[in-house]
Amino acid sequence: MDWIDIGVNLTDSAFDTDREAVLERAWQAGVSQMVLTATSLAVSHQVQTLCNKDPQRLFCTAGVHPHQASQWNTQLADEVRVLATADCVRAIGECGLDYNRDFSPRPMQIQALEAQLEIAAELQLPVFLHERDASKVLIDLLRDYRDRLPAAVVHCFTADREALYPYLDLDLHIGITGWICDERRGSHLHSLVSDIPAGRLMIETDAPWLVPRTLRPKPKKGRNEPAFITEVAHTLAACRSESVEQLSVHTTATARQFFGLPTPANRSAPAT
Repeated sequence: MDWIDIGVNLTDSAFDTDREAVLERAWQAGVSQMVLTATSLAVSHQVQTLCNKDPQRLFCTAGVHPHQASQWNTQLADEVRVLATADCVRAIGECGLDYNRDFSPRPMQIQALEAQLEIAAELQLPVFLHERDASKVLIDLLRDYRDRLPAAVVHCFTADREALYPYLDLDLHIGITGWICDERRGSHLHSLVSDIPAGRLMIETDAPWLVPRTLRPKPKKGRNEPAFITEVAHTLAACRSESVEQLSVHTTATARQFFGLPTPANRSAPAT
């Protein structure tokens, strides 16, 4: 089976000692390509460096997470715009709104998000969105931009039906992570994911976070990695009443189209 992990924080320090081994385990598990998540200007540079080492299998975003929105200014916007023109960059983000932790003031989060939506519209790149406890505000804001954006995905969807349906009405894509494997806080997703049409659903690990709690044996130090996407897939497929093979076919096709990814010539080839 062929998987595309659309959200991997590969630059995180949790991978500093074995990043190449993590990648190799992912390839062996059937992951053919990954989209590496940028969350700041510094990380946007770092993910591009990683992508340049394996340009057929590693791609990335460019942008600023709402946690860092207080840093946003005109110079930062110009730098993100330049970074986003690199061939490996396939979306703007991770950008959005986080009203759960509020690490940046909400007006600044909105300002940074709107500026990044403008960049995405200008460059005609999809948007990789983060949202926590802010779905109504995000939905209202996106209505003013959606016609100008080629596509957008709400990554790591964890919200409820009242958020999912308006997202789908806006023709957004939905990313599902190991949150769905968490019996403490993700069980509400079990009845929701079947409402996401094939062609709008993608799968991700958000590694090194959100390790699937159904995974056995449990990984040391609770670190998630892209190879564990198959664990997410099994739970997700069961909740959608479809086979894992079916899920692989349509989520991979959707991700490849959404991010404009090439079909790998040789999935088992070693990284360059």
